[in-house]
Order: sequence, then structure tokens, then C-alpha cells
Amino acid sequence: MIVLRSDEEIDCIRQAGRIIHKTFETLRKHIKPGVRTEELDSIAREEILKNNGYPAFKGYKGYPANICTSLNEVVVHGIPSERKLREGDIIAIDIGVKFRDYFADAAATFGVGEISKSAAKLMRVTEESLNAGIENAICGRRLSDISAKIQQHVEANGFSVVRSFVGHGIGTKIHEDPEVPNYGRPNTGPRLEPGMVLAIEPMVNAGSYDVEILEDGWTAVTKDRRLSAHFEHTIVIKESGAEVLTA
Repeated sequence: MIVLRSDEEIDCIRQAGRIIHKTFETLRKHIKPGVRTEELDSIAREEILKNNGYPAFKGYKGYPANICTSLNEVVVHGIPSERKLREGDIIAIDIGVKFRDYFADAAATFGVGEISKSAAKLMRVTEESLNAGIENAICGRRLSDISAKIQQHVEANGFSVVRSFVGHGIGTKIHEDPEVPNYGRPNTGPRLEPGMVLAIEPMVNAGSYDVEILEDGWTAVTKDRRLSAHFEHTIVIKESGAEVLTA
């Protein structure tokens, strides 16, 4: 069931989104060679709690950390550890925040020091595909219009869209209906209505879209071990167009 949120509920999700934005701004200053991903996890937790939020991922289905830190060939759900960032790495950071009883979710990929032109292009195209999807989150259109636009942009630039993980509705739970794939045919699926809150999150691979899960049960990597990038925003559908709640 897709829940249409009231203005009061959307404001709580917006507050959670602002905490995520502040957390990214803080983390950005620390993403450099030599920093351990577990340090980023601690910094994020401190920032979230300082702003009256709670790290939504901590303990979710047993997840052991506060944020996800996915390096290079890791697509999603990388667990922070003693691994140090190295020059040329790319790191996708996924943050979920609970504020009062409501959730927001966002992700961004960052370069560590000087990165390759191919890695920079992958990151740029992934973020562009997210923006293209959001631009098509128009009241009265279909959910798959978002998905199709993301896929079109990604594949036109020679990359592939991950099929194994998709975006989702969000509100009083971190994952709600509907699923929001990053691929598909336009003009199918539920019609977009005011009050729908969606987490749109393209995960884009430099090579094949196939992924596999490592032995920890969480870390998803590209099967061909080529690079992957991930960007995400939580949005709300409005009569006037989508509002990004995590910007």
C-alpha cells in the first residue's frame, strides 16, 4: 500500500533530510587518503545525534554500523571498517536518519584525492541519472517514467543499471511501498500523486549490472569487480513538481 503523507508528516521527513545534508557536509571534509571508513561512521553518528536524529541503519535487520561505506567495486551496503581510504578510490556513502517517527535516506559518491577520468565520468553520469529521474517525478505521470529516464541516461553513456537493488517508498519505515526500479518501460506502474514520498537511488556499474553478496551477508560487489557509483535523494511528489527533501 502506498501512503500519501500529510504536510506535517512531510515536514518531519524534511527535517530528517536536513540532518542527512548536514552530515554529508561534515563527512565531505574528512574524505581523504588515510582516513578509515570506521572513522567516517563515527563522525556521521556524532553529527546525526547532535542534530536530534538517529542513525536509521544501525541495527536494521542486524546491520552493524551507522552508515554504509561502499568503496570502488562495492555497489551498496559496504560496512565501515579499519580499511583506509586510498588516493584514487571512490566511496559511496549511504545515510538514513530517523527524526521523531519519520525517515529520510540519501547517498552520494565521492572521489578520494585525484581519481581517474573514467571514475569521474561514472560518478557524474550516475548523479545526472538521479537528477533526470527526479525531473520526471511529475504529478500525474507513472512511476516507471522515473525508472525509464534513469536507465536511458545511464545506458546512453555506456554504463549499466543495477537490477538487484531498487529505490523505495519511505515514511514511518525506512523501506515502504512502492519499489522504485532504476530501469524499465515508461508509462507503467502506479500514477504519481501528491504526498507520495520516494527514495530514488540509481546504482550504476562501469561494466555488467550483475552483482554478488560477500560472505558477511551485506556487502554487494560488482561481479566483474569493476567500479560502481550510487546517488540517492528522498523526494515528495507535489502538484508543482518534486521537492527534494534531502538537498
